[in-house]
Amino acid sequence: MIENMHDVPYVQRQHFGPETVACMTKIATLVRGAVGENTRCGIQVLACGNEEALAVAKACNFDFIRAEGFVFSHVADEGFTDANAGQLLRYRRNIDAEHIQIFTDIKKKHSAHAITNDISLKETAKAAEFFRSDGIIITGASTGCEANVDDVESLVGETELPLIIGSGITAENLNKYWNIADAAIVGSHFKENGNWRGALSEVKVQAFMNKVNGFRNQF
Repeated sequence: MIENMHDVPYVQRQHFGPETVACMTKIATLVRGAVGENTRCGIQVLACGNEEALAVAKACNFDFIRAEGFVFSHVADEGFTDANAGQLLRYRRNIDAEHIQIFTDIKKKHSAHAITNDISLKETAKAAEFFRSDGIIITGASTGCEANVDDVESLVGETELPLIIGSGITAENLNKYWNIADAAIVGSHFKENGNWRGALSEVKVQAFMNKVNGFRNQF
């Protein structure tokens, strides 16, 4: 999955310049060309550029997007994020992109959720499923922070959607999530010193995948 993580400070989508979509489209095209057509690829456009991500995915033959603010509003570090499932799914249909999956953060990182404090994680997940999400993403408080295992376990059996860990996965804690999650988005752990700003470490990627393959053979 690709995202414009280094495009800080982030702005809400109404403040995007056309260069954001143009650059992400070029990058996505290069990625698709490098990995071939048989590797699943996804995209997120920060911040909350869900329709923009769908447009790039459609143009570049990507398979999924990561969407913020799908159900229930929250206050993110770049400002207020309103729920957008209705607009997003209608846009997906309008551009003939219903084959592209939408994986959705709930109670997402880098955000305050006081305005929905009376809505549990389980009810938020059920709302996302009702609004036709393709997968639920659970994160820790910020980039690189572990998702709470109890939070993930609380959703097992409560939704038919895949449960995806969206932050904090490492080779060292992978075992805690292996039997309760369906997928994971790994970023910071693959960088030097575990810092998202660092260079990609091929050694860390290989060590992680060795651990994954070991679990696959075991289970």
